[in-house]
Amino acid sequence: MAAQNGKDLLIKLDMTNEGFFETIAGLRATRISFNAEQVDATSLDSPGGWRETLAGAGVKSASISGSGVFKDAGTDERARQVFFDGLTPAFQVIIPDFGIVEGPFQITSIEYAGTHDGEATYELSLASAGALLFTALEA
Repeated sequence: MAAQNGKDLLIKLDMTNEGFFETIAGLRATRISFNAEQVDATSLDSPGGWRETLAGAGVKSASISGSGVFKDAGTDERARQVFFDGLTPAFQVIIPDFGIVEGPFQITSIEYAGTHDGEATYELSLASAGALLFTALEA
């Protein structure tokens, strides 16, 4: 697999709750993280005293973060609405040459910043709020 452009890692938000996804405008940096908790199944009978974990148990989660500049009133307004109303709409994350992750997320934080001689910026953090689907991109 060849190197890929970071700008191709996209976060999209369902704008209508009916599957109409738009890229959150102005993002300059994005990140997605997948996590799985372990369930310790170690006992006195564990071979050699090594820790054992219970396969298929535990909680899976994903988190998304992004930062950028304001460019589009529609996606900015929708993100604010989602946060202040405590909604968990569908998001898509496009991972170049890999696939699409889709499912409900909650916006857990929005931060706004700016300096007197620069542009206004924002940062978003999201946490998964249900089952996620992965669709591989065809080569």
